[in-house]
Amino acid sequence: MNLIIDQGNTQTKIGVFDKWQLVHSDSYNILDKSKLQNLTNEYNISKCILSSVIKQDNNPLTEILSSLFPGYLNLSYRTPLPFIIDYKTPETLGKDRIAAVAGALFLYPGKDIMIIDAGTAITYEFVTKDGIYHGGNISPGMQMRYKALNTFTSRLPHPEFQDQQKLIGKSTNEAIHAGIQWGITHEIEGYINHMKTKYPEILILFTGGDANFFVKKLKKRIFVHSNLILTGLNRILEHNG
Repeated sequence: MNLIIDQGNTQTKIGVFDKWQLVHSDSYNILDKSKLQNLTNEYNISKCILSSVIKQDNNPLTEILSSLFPGYLNLSYRTPLPFIIDYKTPETLGKDRIAAVAGALFLYPGKDIMIIDAGTAITYEFVTKDGIYHGGNISPGMQMRYKALNTFTSRLPHPEFQDQQKLIGKSTNEAIHAGIQWGITHEIEGYINHMKTKYPEILILFTGGDANFFVKKLKKRIFVHSNLILTGLNRILEHNG
């Protein structure tokens, strides 16, 4: 069994894979040694990979994993990958972006793919069917835009979230909801339409916490995969033996 750990700033997501099959997933505010030991015992873990936003030297989780799994893999831009990176600064490439590309190519081999991860930030990744990652874009996510309007203006509120169906707002709160939600929707549509002019058969793959919300607003054939990052990390772990 493989233990996959995706450590963010506030939460740590884990997945347990039996080769390629996800058999268990969970998330923790704090992932400590006792929880890891329980997972190891319950699922007979033999291999582990860590993807973390925290630097290795300052991360207590690395010491714990070293004691439990002496050969555990700590993902970095130097890690051998099952695809080619065509990116000017691979050392700055987010580990979640790397994992998303690995997951997309595993799930849909031989396809041109645009991966859209709608979370704190919205990332757009482009990979061709020959297994070459050509780069992507980063844009502010939905909650970041709400906070920015409130933080960087003197009078605009931070309204409680609600789905804005109408394109034009009839109040300040509605105008904020519409501006953010439909602004992101049209941004995504613009990227998709542009890519389809060059790659007519391109597959659009969505992931991230806000994926389902925006997919409902888009009148396009889109695949949603909530465990794309975990799947990609498992693919990288298997690629490294």
